[in-house]
Amino acid sequence: MLKVRSRYLLIVAAVVWVLAGANIVRLGIVAIMEGRTPLWLLIIGIPGTFLLFHMMFSKLVGKHSDRIRGYGERLMHVMRFFDLKGYIIMIVMMGGGIALRSFGLVPGWFVAFFYTGLGCALTLAGIGFLIHYVHRGGSITCPVTKKSRVA
Repeated sequence: MLKVRSRYLLIVAAVVWVLAGANIVRLGIVAIMEGRTPLWLLIIGIPGTFLLFHMMFSKLVGKHSDRIRGYGERLMHVMRFFDLKGYIIMIVMMGGGIALRSFGLVPGWFVAFFYTGLGCALTLAGIGFLIHYVHRGGSITCPVTKKSRVA
């Protein structure tokens, strides 16, 4: 089994979230390039979606970072950066998104703003895990929400 020191799970989480976010942003940009989304919807929708998911993901980053730090310096399986609930949520979200797009249940204009905002929030969450890895002790203040938490 692939095991790493538990503190490196923060780096694993950062890489996974950044890669997922970058891919989702890519899908959003492809939809934007199709040119069927009104500019006003992009201007309002992307930041709105980003802020909604950023508030949710920043709590998850803190929760998972605290859990990972709680492991101490033990060797942990590389997949332990998420707990079971986290994996279930990820499977439902990914499966739902793939199904909605594959069956054409959401229009391109929705994918354009929603995926771009969601992907940016996922990417920032990945950066948040990296900040938690680098910054031990003290507090971290989110530049978007201005909320502070102990690292």
